[in-house]
Amino acid sequence: MPDIRSAAGAMRQAGRVPDLVAIDLPGGPAFVAALQRIWDAGDAALPLDQRLPAPARRQLLISLAPAAVVDGDSSERRRLLDVHPQPTETGDALVVPTSGTTGAPRGVVLTHDALLAHAEAVHARLAVDPARDRWLACLPLAHVGGLGVVTRALLTGTPLDVVAGFDAATVAAAPRSLGTTLVSLVPTALDRVDAAAFRWVVLGGSADPGRRPGNVVRTYGLTETGGGVVYEGTPLDGIEVRLVDGEVQLRGLALLRAYRDGHDPRDAEGWLPTGDLGSWDEHGRLVVQGRRGDLIVSGGENVWPTPVEAVLATHPAVAEVSVAGRPDPEWGERVVAWVVPQDAAAPPTLAELRAHVRRSLPAFTAPRQLVLVDRLPRTALGKVRRHDLGDAGAAPERPARQ
Repeated sequence: MPDIRSAAGAMRQAGRVPDLVAIDLPGGPAFVAALQRIWDAGDAALPLDQRLPAPARRQLLISLAPAAVVDGDSSERRRLLDVHPQPTETGDALVVPTSGTTGAPRGVVLTHDALLAHAEAVHARLAVDPARDRWLACLPLAHVGGLGVVTRALLTGTPLDVVAGFDAATVAAAPRSLGTTLVSLVPTALDRVDAAAFRWVVLGGSADPGRRPGNVVRTYGLTETGGGVVYEGTPLDGIEVRLVDGEVQLRGLALLRAYRDGHDPRDAEGWLPTGDLGSWDEHGRLVVQGRRGDLIVSGGENVWPTPVEAVLATHPAVAEVSVAGRPDPEWGERVVAWVVPQDAAAPPTLAELRAHVRRSLPAFTAPRQLVLVDRLPRTALGKVRRHDLGDAGAAPERPARQ
């Protein structure tokens, strides 16, 4: 476990302002070693997404302003001569870019205290024992879903293996070949492996309303919370949840210090507005319905995409599906389904999908337009980018008013 307080104290005595250091390495032992060295020096780390094209990478570096980068085969830092570096504060551990699904990425500043609070709360909830458990990090390390596995392991002394990316065969074999007991996945990855091989599967990245085995724990959280802080509808120790006009708000030690530009999105009492709408179920557990902007108001009725997607995904002709609203002169918004068919030569029809939805949900939730696509736009963690689905080009069919 890195001695962060000693490093920070030595830095203060020396009068040195801590740096932000980018890590431009694939997932693996070299990444973990680089992170450990940065922390031991009292500095903060910025993980870079290996898949970013050169222009996007340069813009990210200019925006988040690290002083140096660790890349290639060398363990030494390389100064970034074309970037105007900005210092961090003592105690900062990470600057993590947001996913950027709705705009330019922002750097979320997470402190060592926040990461430790999160790690201890997760391990308490899952009863993790470093003597018997072992984490596998197989999601992108530029996002908290993957990076959080690494930081939890480092801060609690739990054994860890890191691979460069998700490969179904490698992950499926990990319990046998590596002794893995704990893994963090997203739904699209979990669909490709046997969950029963692990003691716990922490599932995040996107809503997953389908049925899963009992050892799969659905989580809710943000980059701003260092990852999942609500497990199966119940907040982790040290995390508070409230609903204000239906919006989920969070408070606790695991939350960010600020964004890289210095803005703190929390209110005066420390509450973070998430932009997600939620409710409490009959057991007092949090149910997150989706982003406020995802709600479709069609004919005066509220339609949440996630339940409709869950039903459509059970149709035998549907391989993948996403649902969103589009402006409609009659209904205000119409429900549109973007579908990747199981067989491109025999795709489902709108009538078939509407009938399928109406067997389980109210008629007003059934899609009024079908758009067949080859693939859905997704983030690195597998979450569908609804804002990138594009305009539905074909004229919608007009079923009779229900």
